[in-house]
Amino acid sequence: MNKNLSKLSMSIKVGLSATAALTLAFTMPAMAQDAESDTANVEKIAVVGSRAAPRSVGDSPVPIDIIGSDELAKAGNTDMLEILKGTVPSLNVHTNPISDAATLVRPANLRGLSADSTLVLLNGKRRHRSSVIAFLGGGINDGAQGPDISVIPSIALKQVEVLRDGAAAQYGSDAIAGVMNFVLKDDAEGGSLQVRHGEYYEGDGTTTEISGNVGMPFTDSGFANLSFQYKNADATSRSVQRPDAAAFADAGLTVEDPAQIWGSPEINDDITIFGNVGLDLGNDKEFYMFGNYSERDVKGGFYYRNPTTRPGVYGGIVRNLDGTPSYRPGDDDPTGQAAWDAAPATVLVGSLDGLEQQLNCPVVEIGDNGLPDQTALDSLTAANCFSFNQMLPGGFTPNFGGNITDTSLTIGTKGEIKEGFAEGILYDISGAVGRNESQFFIYNTVNASLGPDTPRDFSPGKYIQLEKTFNFDLVKLIDADLYDDINLAGGLEWREESFEVIAGDEASFVAGDLFSQGFSVGSNGFPGFKPSDQGVSTRRSAALYVDAEVPFTEAFLMGYALRYEDYDTFGSTTNYKISAQFHATDDLSFRGSVSTGFRAPTVGQANVSNVQTNLDSGVLVDSALLPPTNPISVQLGGTELEPEESQSYTFGMIYQVGSVFVTVDYYNIQVEDRISQSDKINLSDEDKEVLKDAGVQNVDGLAQVSFFTNDFDTTTQGIDVVANYTTSLFDGSSTFALAYNWNETEVDKFSDITGEFKVKRIEEDLPNHRATLTWSQSWDSFSMFTRLNYYGEYQGVHVDYDATAITADSAVTVDFEASYFVNDAITLSAGAQNLFDQDAEKINIPADQGIANNTWGGVYYETSPMGFNGGFYYLKATYNF
Repeated sequence: MNKNLSKLSMSIKVGLSATAALTLAFTMPAMAQDAESDTANVEKIAVVGSRAAPRSVGDSPVPIDIIGSDELAKAGNTDMLEILKGTVPSLNVHTNPISDAATLVRPANLRGLSADSTLVLLNGKRRHRSSVIAFLGGGINDGAQGPDISVIPSIALKQVEVLRDGAAAQYGSDAIAGVMNFVLKDDAEGGSLQVRHGEYYEGDGTTTEISGNVGMPFTDSGFANLSFQYKNADATSRSVQRPDAAAFADAGLTVEDPAQIWGSPEINDDITIFGNVGLDLGNDKEFYMFGNYSERDVKGGFYYRNPTTRPGVYGGIVRNLDGTPSYRPGDDDPTGQAAWDAAPATVLVGSLDGLEQQLNCPVVEIGDNGLPDQTALDSLTAANCFSFNQMLPGGFTPNFGGNITDTSLTIGTKGEIKEGFAEGILYDISGAVGRNESQFFIYNTVNASLGPDTPRDFSPGKYIQLEKTFNFDLVKLIDADLYDDINLAGGLEWREESFEVIAGDEASFVAGDLFSQGFSVGSNGFPGFKPSDQGVSTRRSAALYVDAEVPFTEAFLMGYALRYEDYDTFGSTTNYKISAQFHATDDLSFRGSVSTGFRAPTVGQANVSNVQTNLDSGVLVDSALLPPTNPISVQLGGTELEPEESQSYTFGMIYQVGSVFVTVDYYNIQVEDRISQSDKINLSDEDKEVLKDAGVQNVDGLAQVSFFTNDFDTTTQGIDVVANYTTSLFDGSSTFALAYNWNETEVDKFSDITGEFKVKRIEEDLPNHRATLTWSQSWDSFSMFTRLNYYGEYQGVHVDYDATAITADSAVTVDFEASYFVNDAITLSAGAQNLFDQDAEKINIPADQGIANNTWGGVYYETSPMGFNGGFYYLKATYNF
C-alpha cells in the first residue's frame, strides 16, 4: 500500500467527498466494523466537516456531535426526530397538531433556524427534500421544505454525525445551521431483530414496532447490509369539548365529544427498508450502492365546523369571540356595516332549481337559543331548497391525512489512480436520485357547492419532489515540507430538482350548481388541486468547489474552502469558509471558523399555490397561498425569490484529560433575506376582482392571501457545551454526559408583510436554554440509561393567535430504560419517556383578552418543546445474531 493509503485512519477510511456530501469513507468492507467492537474504548471518529482522512471529534476544527448506534437504541423512541431532539439540545421539534401538511412531515429546527436551513446527508450524500411544504409551520417553519428525517430507522444506523457549523462553502445550499450525516451500518455478518410496544400514560397513542437488521457477505470482498422497520401508532387526544359544540350537544344535536382533536396523528402501515452495499473491486477500488423505500399513512385532526357560523357551508353571520357580528369583508360603507350588525343571523340556503329561484327559498333564522328555526328548516324540502343544517345539523370536523412515499438510490465508485500524471489522486464518482410523494386525503368534509350530492371523503391531489445529483470528486495529498501533507480536494456537482403538482379527484375541486348561491367550492378545509394547477417546475444547478487542509505544525491546522454554484433561475453564488484548530497543550485546544453560506429557494416555494383553513384572530377563515410572482402577490409586495445569504463565525475550546472530555463553542449566524411565508393579508374587493380575472375559483370565499418572500433578516447566537466522563462505579462501567445549549434569535429587519406576531414567534417560541444530563450504567447482565431533559422558558401560543400568547415556565423531564441480558443473544428492556409524566404548559389565556381557555378545545400550548402527550412507557425485546 502506497504513501497515501498509509496515512489513513483506523478502519482504512479515506476522505473522499461529494460536493453535496461529507467525507466519504473508502472502506474495505470486511474490516469496516472491527474497530467498533468495544465502543467503550474506541475514540469517536467523524467523517463530517472535513475532506481529509476521518478524525476524532476532539481533533476537528469544527464542533461535531457523534451519536452511536448504542445510544440510538436506548433513546426509547422510534421517531428519528425525537431521538435526535433528546440528544442534541440545539435541535427542537414540535408536535404540530392541526397544521395541514406539517402534521404529516414534522419540521425540525437546528439552532433556531428553519427546517430547510440544515443539510441532511445519508452516507455522506445529499438527501432529497420532502414534497411536503409546511404551510402552517408555527412561525419559524412557515413554508419550510426540508428532508423527511423520520423515515430513517435507528436500527439501520451505525452512527449519526451532527456538524454544528455553517458549511455551505463545502457542501452547498441549505447548510446554514449545520449538517446531519446519517451513516448506515456496513457489517458483512450478524444482525438483530427488535420488537417494541408502548403507549402513553393516558392510555392512547399505542405504538407497536418491529424492526430488524442483517449483514451479509456480498461475494468474498463486500457486504450487503439490510434494515427494515414496520410501525403502527394510534392517535392521541389532549382535548376538551369546545363551548360551542357543548351548547349544540346540550340542545339535542349530535356532536362528537370532543368535537375537535388536539393530539398526535394516527400512523398506519409505516414501512421503511434501507439497504447499503459495498464491494472491493481490487487495486484500491470500490463500488457502493445504498437507498431506501418508505411508505406510511397519516391521519390527523382538523378544526370543527360550527353549524351556524361557517361561511360557505352553513352561512349565518360570522361573529367575533365576544359574540358581536364581525365586519363583512370588503364592505367599506359604515351605513352598510350598521345594517349588517342589525341583520338577523340566518343559515345559508340554496335552491336546487338554480340561482334564479334562491330568493324564493324560505329564510331560516338562527334563534336566540343559537339554533336554526326548525320549522323553517323543515319547509326547505317542499320548496326544493337545501341547507347543510338538514344534512349535518351538529356541524362536522374534517380529518386531514396523507400517504407519504419516499424512495432513493445512490450508486458510485471510488478509489485511487495508480499511474500516470494523476497517480495518487483519490476519486469518487456517483449518481443519486431521490423522490418523495405526498398524496393528500381529507375525510368527513364536504364540497358545499355540490349540495346534497357531495361526497364526504376526498383526494385533493399530490405533491412530488424529485431530485437528481451527479458528483465527481478528487482528493490529493501534497507534500509541502510541513508537519504533514496538505489535503487538497476539488470537485463538480450537477443537480436537478423538480416539484410536481397532480390534480385531485374532480369532486375535490369542481364548482357545483350551488356555487353561484354562495356555497364554497372544493373539499372544505383543503380544496383539491385543479387541472390548471397541475404541472412540473424544474431547476438545474452546477457547482465547482475546492478546499484544502493545511497542517502548518503539529499544533496548528487550518482549513480553506471555496465553492461556486450557478442556478438557471436566480443566478450564481460564491461562498467561502476558513477554519482553524490550535493545540495549546496536550489537553487543551482552541478552534474556530468564519464562513459565508446560502440557501436557495426550493422549486416548490417558488411555484406552489394552495388554499388552507386557519384561524385568524380566533375566527376560522380560508386563505390562499399564491406564487410570489402572481399579480396579487406582486401588488401586495411579492417578488421573485432570491437565495438567503448568511455569515457565520464560531469560536470554541476543547479540553481532554483522561476520561474527561469537554467542549465549549460560541456561534453567531447572520442570515439576510430569509425566505418564509408572508403574514396572511386581508383581501380587498379590488384584489378579489384581479383574482377572478386570473381564473381563481371561490374567490368570494377567500378572506386572506399569503406568498413566499425574502422579507426579513435575523441574527442567531448561542453557546454549546458538551462534557463526557467515563469511570467505574458500583462494580460496573459508568458514562456521564452533559449537553447544554443557549440559543437566541433576533429579527433585525422586517416589513409589514411579515407581521409583528410572526417576528415574536421567531424570536420567542423556542426555549433559549436547553440541556440534557445522561447517566449510562452497565454490568455483565444488566444495564440502565437515565436522561434528564431541561427546557427553559418559551412562548406558549395556541391557534397561532397573539391574544393567547404567554411566557411558559421551564420544565424538566426524565427518560429511563433498564435492560436485562438474558444471554448473549437476547435482551429484554423496559423504559419510559417523561417518566414522571411532567405536564406541558396548560393553556392560560390572559384574563384581559376575555377568551375562555377551552374556546378551541385545546388543553396544552402546542409550542411546548417537550411535546404535550405526557409520559410514555414501553417494553422492548432484542435478539442479536
